Amino acid sequence: MLFTEISGLLKKEVKIELRQKYALNGILLYLAGTIFICYLSFNPQTAQLQPVTWNALFWIILLFSAVSAVAKSFLHDSSGLMTYYYLVASGQSIITAKIMYYSGLLIVLGLLGFGLYGLVLGNPVQSPWLFVLGIILGSIGMATILSLVSSIAAKAQNNQSLHAVLGLPLLIPVLLMSIKISKNAVDGLAWSSSYDELAVIASIDAIVCALAIILFPYLWRS
Repeated sequence: MLFTEISGLLKKEVKIELRQKYALNGILLYLAGTIFICYLSFNPQTAQLQPVTWNALFWIILLFSAVSAVAKSFLHDSSGLMTYYYLVASGQSIITAKIMYYSGLLIVLGLLGFGLYGLVLGNPVQSPWLFVLGIILGSIGMATILSLVSSIAAKAQNNQSLHAVLGLPLLIPVLLMSIKISKNAVDGLAWSSSYDELAVIASIDAIVCALAIILFPYLWRS
């Protein structure tokens, strides 16, 4: 029953996203625009962009792209749609579907951003698979935290400033671990040098997902 509810909600999220193409196109335009601005500011043909700066800029772009993408998770749902959710699905199914959908969306955005960013600003990453793994784990963590924060902000009468105030501090541990993993990938260090960071960020993702699934139904009933 739970799997059926989650799959149905996932299909609904995809259909809504396809109908409202302006939202997805806006996120892609924002991603491409910020990368192009970085290219204009740090043209690799005239100035050598340091790997540390390259890595920091990439995560800044991905962070604000994630905030823009996931902010609408619950904030743009009408009261009628929320009531419909309440009647047809459990709280666990709703938050799980949201986390799965936005995790997939952020992973796709992260990989697209990595490809485009490396194309226009050069790609200093010496261990690309480790870098990709960092993007995947970081995207899951950001999607989970921002989805839960979006549900809290929605209950506070769609206060988007609350979304930013609560979300950014909670994202710091995920960002720190992601940046460390990606820096090791840029430097070409062995995978063993990133085992601690990988274990920490995977644990953070698992804990936050579990907390979201446990706590969201209480928020949902309020």
